[in-house]
Amino acid sequence: MAGRGRVSMQEHMAIDVSPGPIRPIRLISHYFPHFYPTAEPALRPPDPRPPGTPVRSAPQPQPDPEPEGDSDDSTTLGTLEFTLLFDADNSTLHCTAHRAKGLKPPASGSVDTFVKANLLPGASKASQLRTRTVRGTRGPVWEETLTYHGFTLQDARRKTLRLCVCEDPWLRRRRRAPPLGELRVPLRKLVPNRARSFDVCLERRRLTKRPKSLDTARGMSLYEEVEAEAAWEERGRVLLSLCYSSQRGGLLVGVLRCAHLAPMDANGYSDPFVRLFLHPNAGKKLKYKTSVRRKTLNPEFNEEFFYAGPREELAQKTLLVSVWDYDLGTADDFIGGVQLSSRAGGERQQHWRECLGRSDRRLELWHPLDGTPLQLSD
Repeated sequence: MAGRGRVSMQEHMAIDVSPGPIRPIRLISHYFPHFYPTAEPALRPPDPRPPGTPVRSAPQPQPDPEPEGDSDDSTTLGTLEFTLLFDADNSTLHCTAHRAKGLKPPASGSVDTFVKANLLPGASKASQLRTRTVRGTRGPVWEETLTYHGFTLQDARRKTLRLCVCEDPWLRRRRRAPPLGELRVPLRKLVPNRARSFDVCLERRRLTKRPKSLDTARGMSLYEEVEAEAAWEERGRVLLSLCYSSQRGGLLVGVLRCAHLAPMDANGYSDPFVRLFLHPNAGKKLKYKTSVRRKTLNPEFNEEFFYAGPREELAQKTLLVSVWDYDLGTADDFIGGVQLSSRAGGERQQHWRECLGRSDRRLELWHPLDGTPLQLSD
């Protein structure tokens, strides 16, 4: 053995005991390369087996699969699927909440959730709508449509819709739980009368402390959204219908509904009703009043009132419509008002003139409310 050259490991392992031609086998370093870090690579002779013969190779170690479930360092809060439709013909905004996926509640297990919607800027409760609660799942399906009445093209240009996925606290007995996530959609991106679907990731809610100068004694929380400071600039709006009846010889005024009224009570709501006053109208019925709607900022009245007189005479008069909050035992709180006449401006004047210019045709229009009471002298 001393006179021979160095014998490689391949020659030692070259004998195959199985029947058939003798063929070299794979180097052991192919299976355990860390055993022979200094071994010189050897050229492997061609495989004498016919093509197509399967070659068995040593099993390779497989990495452990990642465990299923939520990761501790995951920052996603889930996604929300919804559809928006701006119905310009009927002045409504429809928001259909379809489903949420991958919600991450603070506690483990199932969760009871609902979707809450707000229009910003604006009074929080005045524009707040919510779906029903779906219980016991992290992937709730609502398929529920929330509708905002009195939504105009001007609102679409300057308002933002905020959607929050909230946990129902009825089992946890806590007053107000933070939302599981929220998102905001600028409504100027909507095309009138065309539905648009969204599938958006939820984000964490951003809160800011209210200034001490703002009154917190009327049911307002200490922490509110940044846009809430602009809520006091809006008093709401009223939907009126006008029709001059040639058969009855007078004006029919319909008070249909109000939307997004300013809250006047400590509970964050109002008890609204509407007053009507035609000026001047000496010797005849001057004032009307609707019934009171309790604890709402979006009341529906559907009440109609009649003022007798020829069209030429009514064209010289002024119709004052005011919305009030009813208070038992104390003076009622003024919410807002609107004045219709041939001397008014914009849509108020146009609504009044078109009504008196055509007989037996009902015209409906939303009017924003002014925060300053209008004083009319005789």
